[in-house]
Amino acid sequence: MLKRSSDNRLNGAQVIVDYLIREKVPYAFGLCGHGNIQFIDALHERQSDIKTISVHHESVCGFMADAYYRVKGQPVATFTSCGPGSANLPIALAGAYLDSIPFLAVTGNVPTSQFNRGAFQEMYRQGAADFPSTVRSICKRVYQPTRGEQVPQAVRLAWKTMVTGRPGPVVLDVPFDVFLESAAEETPKPEEWSANISSRCGADPDGVKKAVDMLLKAERPVILVGQAVKLGGATADLLTLAEKLQIPVGHSMNGIGAIDTHHPLSLGLVSRGGALQANGATRQADVLLSLGARFDDRTSSSLIPGYSFTIPPTRLIHVDIDPEEIGRNYPVALGLMADVRTFVRQVLAELETRKGVADAAASRKKWLATIDGMRQEWNRFIAPGFVDDSSPIHPQRAAAEIDKALPDDAIMVSDIGVHHNWLLQFCKPKRPDSFIGTMGFGAMGFGVAGVLGAKFAAPDRPCVSVCGDGAFFMHANVLGTAVEYNLPVVWVVWNNYAYASIRGLQRGYLDGRELATDFKHPETGKPYNPDFAAMARSAGVEGVRVDRAADIGEAIRKGIAANKPYLIDVNINADQNPGGAGVWELPGLGVSKVAIGGRYQP
Repeated sequence: MLKRSSDNRLNGAQVIVDYLIREKVPYAFGLCGHGNIQFIDALHERQSDIKTISVHHESVCGFMADAYYRVKGQPVATFTSCGPGSANLPIALAGAYLDSIPFLAVTGNVPTSQFNRGAFQEMYRQGAADFPSTVRSICKRVYQPTRGEQVPQAVRLAWKTMVTGRPGPVVLDVPFDVFLESAAEETPKPEEWSANISSRCGADPDGVKKAVDMLLKAERPVILVGQAVKLGGATADLLTLAEKLQIPVGHSMNGIGAIDTHHPLSLGLVSRGGALQANGATRQADVLLSLGARFDDRTSSSLIPGYSFTIPPTRLIHVDIDPEEIGRNYPVALGLMADVRTFVRQVLAELETRKGVADAAASRKKWLATIDGMRQEWNRFIAPGFVDDSSPIHPQRAAAEIDKALPDDAIMVSDIGVHHNWLLQFCKPKRPDSFIGTMGFGAMGFGVAGVLGAKFAAPDRPCVSVCGDGAFFMHANVLGTAVEYNLPVVWVVWNNYAYASIRGLQRGYLDGRELATDFKHPETGKPYNPDFAAMARSAGVEGVRVDRAADIGEAIRKGIAANKPYLIDVNINADQNPGGAGVWELPGLGVSKVAIGGRYQP
């Protein structure tokens, strides 16, 4: 039963919590502070309806909310206090914003009576209670109600903004007294506001016909998929389209798993480190259908023609819910603003009215045979790494062993680091939600903390974080949270005693002038890190060390079977970076060397 004020109205905090419950939000992840204790009190009042999960650093709750949505497709909420509490959140907000992941961040602020007075933890030098200015560039919108009566409108608008159009995180910044103030007799009803809004807009019907014309006439078509295909529930329709027209499918980093990576039409990763058959197909395509991909510098090989893409002469059909992304980096033969699932279904419906569909599909045999030749060349190129038994462990072998050890229903949450590039190349997820990572902002710690959110989203599925030693040491506080909430997650710490991806850049671009990228013992000069397995055990988490490639799989299987928090510290070679069919440019420092194949010249 809600405890109402003397005028029988709910206060601001109660309205927010009640609205979250009405939106079926199962969890609020966050950290306490003096600026949000009244909001926590409202959560306490509704403990049977929404579970509160306390973390040990504010960025962790944001990463958890991000990963939760990628697995479950259900937004959750975070709560942080004023000043440094909420100022620790932006790194996670930015990651969610750039990857189009919604969550509602409820941030506390100083009381309105203290606005612009320099109260404890108030950001006031540029504007009163000015935390919103801190995060405006890294979220969809900030709402800051300054009276209790404004809260009902603010919370429903915040939710609507978060989930409509291109989704993303929204901040609801609430002064302390507004949490306490009388706000409303009843909370807004989602079924009267956000629940009936659809953003699954279709493409212009004439545009759909033009797209189908181009696909049917193409001799070398390719589909490129981004994360929108996965989060938008378009994977089954994508597969139907690809098989119907016999069009091969490549994926961006965020698009991994949109098509079963074992499927014969799956090309794999298109990137600076992409597979030969993936980059080779997309750069030779005469028509490229892009579904929700951004064409960032890693996917596009720094926009240098002939490595990832050759647009033009390749004719680009660019489909995205956000028109700002269409034509941002490449000219389009056809640009269509649409929800990708709706668009693909429109294309399938249009194909039902067309003649010659089977002939068009049959005509791709030569194109697919050419791609298969590239695939065989790629497989010969990478074959030695799969059997390398050196120590420290060869990173390609490590990625392959991790992939083999995971059950089909497992969720791998990758952090950022050199390991992330190896995993993207050599892990083969069968499901769209089996491999998740932060690809746009790329914050270290996402995988370390996000695995907790993934486990809350899928308690019956194995959840494994693969994270670098640098990222794990930054966010080792997650060990305590896993124990406190009895979360049986597994961390595989890719321990190479360095910020190895950046050290690789120093070696490749700066003639080996290394500084601030190695971890070394001050007396011996040998590689140094804490004993992560012992650190885990000190927190009540099982911890083991692995030094041989052949032992990785068994360690992971034991970790999953233990059904409790588990950490595996794996000693991995830091001197190798994954090579691929693309390149990457650091302007002023040069372009990396392609590892296989060469630049395509039409």
